Amino acid sequence: MSNYHKLLNNLESLELYHLKELFPTHLERAIHQELSLTDSLLDLTDKELEYRKKIILDKRLKRANFPFMKGIKDFDFDFQPKLKKTEVMDLITLRFMDTKNNLLFIGNSGVGKTHPATAIGMEAVGRGFSVLFSLSNELIEKLDSSHKKGTLEATLNRYSKYDLLIIDEIGYLPMSSNGANLFFQLINKRYERRSTILTSNIPLSQWTDIFQEKKLTNAIIDRLIHHSKIISINGKSYRMKNYMETKGYLSEEK
Repeated sequence: MSNYHKLLNNLESLELYHLKELFPTHLERAIHQELSLTDSLLDLTDKELEYRKKIILDKRLKRANFPFMKGIKDFDFDFQPKLKKTEVMDLITLRFMDTKNNLLFIGNSGVGKTHPATAIGMEAVGRGFSVLFSLSNELIEKLDSSHKKGTLEATLNRYSKYDLLIIDEIGYLPMSSNGANLFFQLINKRYERRSTILTSNIPLSQWTDIFQEKKLTNAIIDRLIHHSKIISINGKSYRMKNYMETKGYLSEEK
């Protein structure tokens, strides 16, 4: 067996599968460009490290449970002209996380609240922060289940430790009295310790309809908005736009 094939076997034994895959092409380039041993190894190990970083990032993005993978560059600001692009781009810097501030995206259904929330979350993952995205009803169901099992404190602690927690669609479905209480406990745990992003199609003035009890509602809102930025998105529905385009109505109008 040639040394070349022995080397390939060694790479496989060391579980350097990606490096093994790269090596034949890399060797051809190294010979053609007359690279030194140091430059050759540096180039090869740089590619291996880049590959490993991508694998780690992909795993962390998957664990974050985002509903889709769309960055802020994919957001159509022209369709929502009332939303200030400079304001959203500032949020992408994650400055709000330095001071443990919260973000509240509030607007009618379909205006695109989830997209910037997700884009900010993806940016946070890329910078090494722990992030979790959850629909509000699914989050409450998990808290309620752990409450019944007697493991609520452990669950609250787990959710409170995420650097960024994104809770989507507050108010889309009504909460039970117990669910609202559990939600308050989670918000209280994160208060001034970690940043939280929420999206809702219900104005804050009507959140009593969600949580049912005025005193509890005020306590939740108080902790959320004490250190927060509220971003109102008042515009047309993306879903309706997509529907109209699918049906050909927009092209007919043009």
